[in-house]
Amino acid sequence: MVKHIILWTLKEYSENEKAEIKKGIKDGLEGLSGKIDGLIDIKVYTEGLPSSNADLMLDSTFESVEALKGYAVHPEHVFVADTFVRPFTATRSCLDFEI
Repeated sequence: MVKHIILWTLKEYSENEKAEIKKGIKDGLEGLSGKIDGLIDIKVYTEGLPSSNADLMLDSTFESVEALKGYAVHPEHVFVADTFVRPFTATRSCLDFEI
């Protein structure tokens, strides 16, 4: 199995705007559950502690490296990323690893 972890920092927005953006990202990505072959689990965490230096975290699990590669180009994932994630994020860090 493979873990796919992403941390994002949002661009500058008001707190209300950030809350709305986080909800869109969470709903969009978690809505992919059951729609992409090899995606075992997907969760988005939006409420970090004040000590955090990122705004959101994606924690997802895939059956294999091949399944992760398929997710990256899957049309439903690309739609969510292009609509709800990329336009609003300033930075992205990713760590993929086998478990």
